[in-house]
Amino acid sequence: MLDALKDAMASAAEELEKMPERVVQLFHHNDADGLTSGAILTRAFERKGFEVRRFCLEKPYPAVLEKVYEQEGKIIVFADFAGRIAPLLSELNQGRNLTLILDHHIAEPSTDARVLNLDPDLFGLKGDRDISGSATGYLFARTLDPANRDLAHLAAIGAVADGFFVDGALVSENRAAALEAVEQGWFKIEPREGGGEEYLLSGPRGWTPVLEFGDYLDILGAVGYYGEGPEAGVRVCLEGVSEESDQMVDEYRATMRKAFDAEIAALRTDGFRHTPHIQWFHVGDRFFPMGVKMIGVFCDTVKVMDIVDPEKYIAGYQVVPDEVPGFGPVPMHQVKISMRVAPSMEEVIRSGRMPGLHTFLPEATHRLGGFSDACHSLTAATTVEIGKEQQLIDEMETILGEYGHG
Repeated sequence: MLDALKDAMASAAEELEKMPERVVQLFHHNDADGLTSGAILTRAFERKGFEVRRFCLEKPYPAVLEKVYEQEGKIIVFADFAGRIAPLLSELNQGRNLTLILDHHIAEPSTDARVLNLDPDLFGLKGDRDISGSATGYLFARTLDPANRDLAHLAAIGAVADGFFVDGALVSENRAAALEAVEQGWFKIEPREGGGEEYLLSGPRGWTPVLEFGDYLDILGAVGYYGEGPEAGVRVCLEGVSEESDQMVDEYRATMRKAFDAEIAALRTDGFRHTPHIQWFHVGDRFFPMGVKMIGVFCDTVKVMDIVDPEKYIAGYQVVPDEVPGFGPVPMHQVKISMRVAPSMEEVIRSGRMPGLHTFLPEATHRLGGFSDACHSLTAATTVEIGKEQQLIDEMETILGEYGHG
């Protein structure tokens, strides 16, 4: 399991060293786990003498990937996404570039020997329990050079921010990174009243709850996606917070609160649309210029409120803008769906009494010709063409019926 993953990473590191190309094109996600992943790998590759060119993506959209794979002889790295689309990357690559996938979501094997899928899901580790994207990047960084152990705190930050705990505590490789950070003086772990653990991060301003710091990064990467937020987020990971980053976060947070308050008020007035197992809503383009990550954040916000039915899956739609930072205009004509569940339903899913989101949302999306990449059992998101929103809901209901939940 873990040994096999480490062996695969060692082989990938050897292939990397053989490359005459000395520039790494690093594509990473824009949430806290993705930003810490980007920071870890930036530092690790630079220490090996590579130049790093970063691109922050909300999703590895096919329209973007087609542009990326017009190249040949390059080093392309995906962090915190792309594990599931290794076959698509293989088809696009055709052996022309060295591609490394350092994801932790549910994955599929590569069909191209030059697309190395190092997603721990393929090695028996669970991305919504054992290992975050940042912890995956950290394992690879340590494979490149054991000196990169000093990046353990970034791996642990990403793991805590991703929010996948067992009985309120990190486990497996996520926990190993946190304990390493404790040993290095970056972290403190304290028991939380009522069970679980509290994780604290050391900094010039004293000890900060890691969940608060993760929220800080999420605001930069998600709310500020179409601005300078993601670059500021990676910089904060590597250099620490600053007055400038504080001001950015304050402004972005105000933007988010205004948009969220308006949508919550609308939901209280108009309510959700309902099918037998799903409650859903659509924000259109009202969250712009915030990134489409925000529809998932909004679902996380409302899932604990009295406006939701705690026994139904929650789904929200947001239109994907026809532009991608770093790439300029990219015709999309897509809408993103994010799904969550109320806290009381989480245990129902974990116990197997109801299907996890990863079992039916990607399949329904595939049936409609949409794009599916990063899905977990309790959090999931895909995209479909604008105009297929109702069809996607209906298709999910059909699949749930096939599972015996009609």
